Amino acid sequence: MNDYKNNKKQSSDISEIQIARLAYIGASIATLGDGLAAIAAGLALNALEKSNNQNSQNHDQSREVDDLQKQIDYIINELKQVKRAMR
Repeated sequence: MNDYKNNKKQSSDISEIQIARLAYIGASIATLGDGLAAIAAGLALNALEKSNNQNSQNHDQSREVDDLQKQIDYIINELKQVKRAMR
């Protein structure tokens, strides 16, 4: 009878070890998943920041083009006035 109790205790110990091992593996996998999620979030943030900077640069370039167009229009008007004055 004593052997039966020892076998049952050893079986219980082995089961607890297996359960602990599975818990460790599961926690490790979850940690790796969290790490991958953090990396993905960082990459997404980086892409959004680059996109935002490009939009800002596009807006600045658009403003520069508008300013250049105004300057060209001003010069054209001046040339037209000079042309009228020469007639």
